[in-house]
Amino acid sequence: MSDYYDKQGNPLTDDEYMALLKREGWEYKRVAKTEVGEITISTVWLGLDHRYGDGPPVIFETMQFGGDADQDADRYCTLEEAQAGHAEWVRQVTAEATP
Repeated sequence: MSDYYDKQGNPLTDDEYMALLKREGWEYKRVAKTEVGEITISTVWLGLDHRYGDGPPVIFETMQFGGDADQDADRYCTLEEAQAGHAEWVRQVTAEATP
């Protein structure tokens, strides 16, 4: 089983993963980035499977930078889950920032 996957969840060899990063650069990794005041919500493709145990590869992460939840994060298996998760983080941070 592979440790690396592209954004669609297809397995990659180590060499394919490194070539993809070199060819596509940082923009391939970024799924979304949203600033709400002084808080940044960032969602990225990790590529490396972060699942420990059985199940589909966990290859996306949303993290908050700034605020009380600084560096809190959620991880996802699919691009669609990551996009939805990012939107939910933004919704929550925006709701908390609105008096």
